[in-house]
Amino acid sequence: MRFRPRTTWRGTHGGRAGFPEATLTRATTHALATQLKAQAYGLGFDLAGIATLGPAQSAAHYDEWVGRGYAGTMEYMERNAEVRRDSRLPEPGMQSALVVGLNYGGTQPTGSIARYARGDDYHRLMWDRLETLGAWLANQTGGKARAFVDTAPVLERDLARRAGLGWFGKNTTLINPRLGSFFFIGALFTDVVLEPDAPFEDDRCGTCTRCIDACPTDAIVAPRELDATRCISYLTIELRDAIPEPLRPHIGELVYGCDICQDVCPWNVRFSRDLTELALAPRAAIAGKSARTIARDFLVMDDDTYRTTFRNSAMKRAKLGGLQRNAAVVLGNVGDSTDVELLSAVAARAEPLVQEHADWAINQIGARTR
Repeated sequence: MRFRPRTTWRGTHGGRAGFPEATLTRATTHALATQLKAQAYGLGFDLAGIATLGPAQSAAHYDEWVGRGYAGTMEYMERNAEVRRDSRLPEPGMQSALVVGLNYGGTQPTGSIARYARGDDYHRLMWDRLETLGAWLANQTGGKARAFVDTAPVLERDLARRAGLGWFGKNTTLINPRLGSFFFIGALFTDVVLEPDAPFEDDRCGTCTRCIDACPTDAIVAPRELDATRCISYLTIELRDAIPEPLRPHIGELVYGCDICQDVCPWNVRFSRDLTELALAPRAAIAGKSARTIARDFLVMDDDTYRTTFRNSAMKRAKLGGLQRNAAVVLGNVGDSTDVELLSAVAARAEPLVQEHADWAINQIGARTR
């Protein structure tokens, strides 16, 4: 959410969106939609669909979710509520959206760092490509376009379902029948009228509850209902305070984020794809390393090393203190007596948040080795 580009592409052709009103036939809107999606695939996106902007079908459910406190400390999810309920409002005058998906390699081995965060930050990567699509559309039509990748109060999954890209899984991710759920979502809003794709109406989860059963912290409290305050991704990324002590043992080896509910999904087991976008490949600081090694590396990292190591990385969202807090918890779960010296040194010099978790980790290791 920190990357907030504001560029809006506007074409120079005459007429409404580059076309006289009389020529905006279904054939025209269909041709433009087909060409735009082809351009998206040509730029490396794995999914592309068109949606007409309007009231979000899941808005009431979203409001209820926030009202129950499931967003925890993520106050930004409560802001601009009225705008979030209708996708026409973030950028007035927009009519249609190209919604895209970018695979981030669900076949990669699971590990202590969630797959999406192992390489470069996807926001910039996707936005640059959407910006290219916006320039192409503006040149073709004379209309205007604006790219969004987690950069506006938009219910992206709702829009993606409307564009035909998939259905809401019981773990709340969007699942595509040919790709699974390991993909990012982005959108290009435009004032050009484009023929929409059919929305994805089916629920293909059936009676399966593997994601619910597998969650270590019981964060999926009901099908398609996630209590983020118990979710490991929230606890290790979004939460800025102490991780609740009863939940720490359930974090296990997970230093940043969690893929468990996606790992067990049959659609991912069968249809996840290899990583093809090199920018999303794991960076050297984490590639091939065990959870214990990564945790130890994080605990000795200084500010300069942190900034260099995670330049253009989504992992900067947790900040160094958050990563070290998480690392201490992981060592408390999987470390041994040889880690106590490091944890004691961290506890003696670190900020209070990290110190408290390092002390907890020392006690956990001591209880296991008595």
